[in-house]
Parts: sequence; structure tokens; C-alpha cells
Amino acid sequence: MIAALNRVRTTTLALSTAAFIVLSAAALAQEAVRPSLDVPYVPTPPEIVDRMLDMAAVKASDYVIDLGCGDGRIAIAAAKRGARALGVDIDPARIQDANDNAKQAGMTGKVGFRQQNLFETEIQEASVITMYLLTSINLKLRPRLLDLKPGTRVVSHAFDLGEWRPDETAQIGFRHAYLWIVPAKADGRWNVQTANETFELALEQSFQQLSGQGYFGGKAVAAYGKLRGNDIEVKLVDGLTLRGRIEGDRIQATQDANWQASRIR
Repeated sequence: MIAALNRVRTTTLALSTAAFIVLSAAALAQEAVRPSLDVPYVPTPPEIVDRMLDMAAVKASDYVIDLGCGDGRIAIAAAKRGARALGVDIDPARIQDANDNAKQAGMTGKVGFRQQNLFETEIQEASVITMYLLTSINLKLRPRLLDLKPGTRVVSHAFDLGEWRPDETAQIGFRHAYLWIVPAKADGRWNVQTANETFELALEQSFQQLSGQGYFGGKAVAAYGKLRGNDIEVKLVDGLTLRGRIEGDRIQATQDANWQASRIR
């Protein structure tokens, strides 16, 4: 009788050990395929989501890409405003959550989610980029963001883009949201024609900030200015202010001003 009980105990122990080994192996295998995350998952509060989309003035004609979308709340909120929206996250668990949340919100088919490394995501067609990452990740993304179409809006919760200062900052409680408008390329030499004169304007660009000189014959006059997307404003210290819109290699005046400029190659 004792021998039989010992055999039962031995068999039970062996089965338990085998089951533990199998479950442990499965857990290790699942952990092995889970991607390494550079940014911890922390959801953006709803009031911050709304403020971010307000700052970017998201509308039905926009294409919003949320980098590091988590549970999909920003992309879903953008889709509710009529925009085409895509959320990207490397974590398959978050993509599952996002799809579940889209279904619950009745937005399936109106918003998309993709499991992908955000550094490999094609973002050129976006008119709005939203992010809640880390400054270190933002800085790695910055060259790609600056290469987007002028006027593209970039909104970040909490973390900035280093020396590229935001065009707008919002404070909601103890949290911050930042907006950048991708600036046009304005650096270089321009031939400026006004109603009264023609002169050369040489500009240097640091993100949306401009500095340089205007050359009137043999006289150099300091100039400074700023960009907001394609819109440019340059002030010369002699009192002349130029406001216009950059379209490739030309600047057309705005506000009924009589001037234009063309880039000197």
C-alpha cells in the first residue's frame, strides 16, 4: 500500500514538474518574441488628447499618424473628427488593445493600426504627426520630421524636440503639449524685387528662425525673421518688413504687398 502511494506521489510530482517545464518554456518563448520597448506604455489623458488635436487644428482633410500609439486613443479621437488616422506601435499587445478600442468606439474601418517600428514607418504623406515618446526618441525622429512637407503639424505630449523650439506650448494642469509647424527651406540667397528697388537677401536658417543680411548696392543691412510652415516674415533694420509665402524657389507677397523674390542658384 505504501509503495503504491509512493508511486502515485512520484507520478504526480513528475507530471507537475513536466507541466511546469512546458509552461515555463511557453512563457520564455512568448517573452523571446515580445519586442524590446524603447518607451514605456503610459496612456495620454483624454483632456491632453483633445488639446493636442485642437493645437494641430485636426480636420476631415488631414492624415494623422500617431507614432507609438499605445491603446490607440489619439488616432481614434482624430478619426472621430473625420480625419484619416493611423496608429503605429511595436508592441502587439498595444495594437490588439487599439483595435479593440476602435471596435468599442464604433470606429473600425475608419482608423488603422499597424505593428511596426516607428523609425521604419512611412510618414511623408502625413499632415499631422502626434507623439508621446521620450526626448531621446524625438531627437532621433527630428531629421525626418523636418523633412516633411512645410506646414505639417507635429504635436508632442510632455517631451520636446531639443533646439527646435515649439511654435506653441499649452499647459494643462501640470502637463504640457507642444506644437511645431514644419518650416519651409528658406536659407540661401534671394533676389528681392519691391515697387521701389531690387536687392539681394542672404538668409541663414535655424529651424524656423532666420537671420542674415540685405545688400543694397554696397551697403549691408542686418535682417532677421521667422517661418511658420510656408509663411515667411523678414525684417530689415532699416524698417522694411517682408511678408510672403515660399513656394519652392519663389516667394510671393501676402497682405497686398508689392514685392516678390526668387532664389539665386
